[in-house]
Amino acid sequence: MSKKRAILCGYYGMGNAGDEALLVCLLQALPAHIEPVVLSKTPAETRDRYQVKTCDRWDLWAVMREMRRSDFFIWGGGSLMQDSSSRVSPLYYGGLMKLAQMFGLQTIAWAQGLGPLNHRSNRWLTRHVLKRCRLVTVRDTVSYELVQNWGIPVTIAPDPVWAMKAEKSVDLSHLPFPRVAVNLREHSSLTPDRLELITEALIQWQKSFGSTIVLLPFQESLDGKLARELQAKIPGSVIQAVESPQILKGIFPWMQFTIAMRLHAVIMSESEGIDCFALCYDPKVTRVMQAAHLDGLELTNLSSVDMEPGHLIGDWRRMLCRSGTQSDVRNVTPLIRDAKQHQDLLQQVLGD
Repeated sequence: MSKKRAILCGYYGMGNAGDEALLVCLLQALPAHIEPVVLSKTPAETRDRYQVKTCDRWDLWAVMREMRRSDFFIWGGGSLMQDSSSRVSPLYYGGLMKLAQMFGLQTIAWAQGLGPLNHRSNRWLTRHVLKRCRLVTVRDTVSYELVQNWGIPVTIAPDPVWAMKAEKSVDLSHLPFPRVAVNLREHSSLTPDRLELITEALIQWQKSFGSTIVLLPFQESLDGKLARELQAKIPGSVIQAVESPQILKGIFPWMQFTIAMRLHAVIMSESEGIDCFALCYDPKVTRVMQAAHLDGLELTNLSSVDMEPGHLIGDWRRMLCRSGTQSDVRNVTPLIRDAKQHQDLLQQVLGD
């Protein structure tokens, strides 16, 4: 089969482990006859890490040159079309897809989490470009119902990272037992009083159980400072900053349970069989918590007025007691199996 070229467009080269994990999954899903061109904020770093051709995502002329010699344009997973954090984001991603369609490329929306789309213009743009896609796959029921209501063929399957293979090259057996992974990120819902409550609960937990708090920043710009602040306050805590998504996923099996804000921290933990307490700051995390029947809470419901550190510690103690018992083994096999549908459908389309 003759070689064809596909432009991969996502939140790549931003230092976000979750989005890099999606890129790993997408690259692994591509058939051998497809040559990828990854749009990245740090193209040299992305090129060297994944051994692929790259293009500066902000260099529009370079992107257009790549479009002229490409066959496919793929939104490569994640919440690209949403305007809750930035109204510009859907204009960028939707604008590039529309441009690719004008150049005659076959376009694919792959493993998307759509919304919130609060502005009418962004909803219109999303519907407009999706109607012209060769394939649309989404990762949650809210996105699925939105696209279905627009009358666009769509397939729903769990996030591809559920099925990503972990690389277990980091040995944490030397850290005192029990080990608890903690992932926090800066966000407006993690207010100073809520952060103080979580921090105090972790400090009290450490004093009571003598466990190791393993801090896992997924993105230096939003998680790194918080991790260092927590490490300074919690005796014996350690930071594991890992760039490789596969190696990062391989850390979770060393844990007894996880406390996490980020979506892909939740997914990586659960897919490796480690119970996760989800701190929901975004609808996408809430959707996974509900779909997988996880323990956790909405950060907006966490208030020092009506909650003591002991409430959190009580929840975590129950998770620790369940850890490693048969009753705690959630059946995530269907999620891992069904996540592979994104890859199967993509290969069918790209192989035609």
